[in-house]
Amino acid sequence: MTTLAITGGQVLLPDITVTRADVLVDQDSGEILAVGTELAGDADETLEATDSLVTPGFVNGHCHVAMTLLRGYADDKALDAWLREDIFPTEAELTPEDVHRGAKLGLLEMIKSGTTSFADMYFMVPRIADAVEEAGLRARLGHGVISVASSDEEARADAREGLDVAEGLDGRADGRISTAFMPHSLTTVGGEYLEEFVPQARDLDVPIHYHANETANEVAPIVEEHGVRPMAYAAEKGLLESDDFIAHGVHLDESEIALLAEAGTSVIHCPASNMKLASGMAPVQRMLDAGVTVGIGTDGAASNNDLSMLDEARDAAMIGKLETGDASAVAAESVVEMMTRGSAEAIGLDTGRLEEGAPADLAVIDLEKPHLTPRHDLVSHLAYAVAAADVRHTVCDGRVLMRDRDVLTLDEDAVRSRASEAAEALVDRAET
Repeated sequence: MTTLAITGGQVLLPDITVTRADVLVDQDSGEILAVGTELAGDADETLEATDSLVTPGFVNGHCHVAMTLLRGYADDKALDAWLREDIFPTEAELTPEDVHRGAKLGLLEMIKSGTTSFADMYFMVPRIADAVEEAGLRARLGHGVISVASSDEEARADAREGLDVAEGLDGRADGRISTAFMPHSLTTVGGEYLEEFVPQARDLDVPIHYHANETANEVAPIVEEHGVRPMAYAAEKGLLESDDFIAHGVHLDESEIALLAEAGTSVIHCPASNMKLASGMAPVQRMLDAGVTVGIGTDGAASNNDLSMLDEARDAAMIGKLETGDASAVAAESVVEMMTRGSAEAIGLDTGRLEEGAPADLAVIDLEKPHLTPRHDLVSHLAYAVAAADVRHTVCDGRVLMRDRDVLTLDEDAVRSRASEAAEALVDRAET
């Protein structure tokens, strides 16, 4: 057995309290052996955590990681126009190599900001899986199935690709890759395709993930055509089960929140994207009060424009207070829970907590910073003050991915250079 000890720091425990402790890891199994005092002993490898906070690795519950190539490309537009006029036409020019380079850039950014797991919906997913395997993170991946503006033959082929990805990539990267069936949304996939292919996804025993109630324009067509709210429509199509999770949930009413709670379907809150695209403010506190599992996601870098879960957590706390008009809503403890164990539970990964037997996925935050002084409440700091650049070390599955800001699994300069080249060529193709 090869062991890793993270020593000398303070540790965020599963009950969202902080204590001084070491963390001892079995690197062969990728599990935490113990959280306690004086555990360094004869560990084979040590990470210094003095004047630092050891937290669970952050879990990005909804992302389109290869969209790093479109960061800053089309800003300051509403969602419908942004997708139709800029994003979909440019994505039509993507190559598998583009997706691989964009994914590696996004994974590099996640490692440097303490994220160890993520859920991703995109295209050319095997190349994203290649990047995940290289980078060392944990992921739940799926192909984004879309039927609008497609022939019946094309729509069926796209849905079959979604099933093939869900079946073929599950368990890859020594088990760090899980999969899901991912119809893009309730308005971009026709009901007939949901009726045909969702049961096939159930046969594969994978969760289903989709965008829902992101904008008012996604709600109205379903109500007008089917006479029910989107979550009731989702239930009719078999899309509302306990392992499933939706992205956004901005325009959920009380009846839909109750449906989600009863079904056990989770919601991934993406506050920065929702604000930037003027989609609205999700009723997060009401969902939490109803017993809905809520996680946090960044969405893609084209609509955020970064992949820092720390930034996202702060946004979630702030917009949660505005949405309710209550300064106590979406409190620091709730936000920290949401970006760790909440997101992990939502996307069906057994991570997001630091305790014996849990996966050894963690981040070490350097507290020796002016903006983290004084240290009255480290949970408050984690929710409101810690920044991506404060992450000192990142560990996933017991493997050190970043030590003292030096990423060990990816060549940072090469990743940035190759992604920049791919992004420039992609935009050139799309615009000409």
